[in-house]
Amino acid sequence: MKKIYCFLMFAIITSSFSQESEGKKENFKPYHSISGLLSHTMIKDGIRDGKTEWIAFPSFAFDYNFVFNPKWRIGLHNDLIFEDFIVENKDGNELERSEPFATVLVGGYKPGKHFTFEAGMGYEFAKEEDLFLTRIGTEYAVELPNEWEFIVNLVYDMKWNAYDSFAFGVGVSKSFGK
Repeated sequence: MKKIYCFLMFAIITSSFSQESEGKKENFKPYHSISGLLSHTMIKDGIRDGKTEWIAFPSFAFDYNFVFNPKWRIGLHNDLIFEDFIVENKDGNELERSEPFATVLVGGYKPGKHFTFEAGMGYEFAKEEDLFLTRIGTEYAVELPNEWEFIVNLVYDMKWNAYDSFAFGVGVSKSFGK
């Protein structure tokens, strides 16, 4: 199964490069972008009043991306949850989190005009314990004047041996150096 997955990823990556026209490559100039999003982070295994239930918290995302190809980007995505909470980890034990801050190195693929799909790895930091995480997500962007974009994103974070969360956010992005 792992070999099939690797083959599919290789096929998608190589086919996306081969479909670009020469004129598109000549006109493209790499650029940087920064984004700020107001988000809501949801956790399925939260503990409130001694019961396990869905919990949701306000969060903020600040993202940096370097767009080096019309379809590809690499970025550093950062999220902060503004609350303290307790979750049930994968072993069934309680895990406290105090205003966790996540930073993730992501790669993004933009197959068309609006959607970008991203995946990456990083860490969630909190005073109790730091957790390794894997992120997958998608972002929808609408161009605005003067190199601005309105963006909506949905990301899913898998904190290894701990808990999972997903966040839904809206915000703006500003491009530099286009």
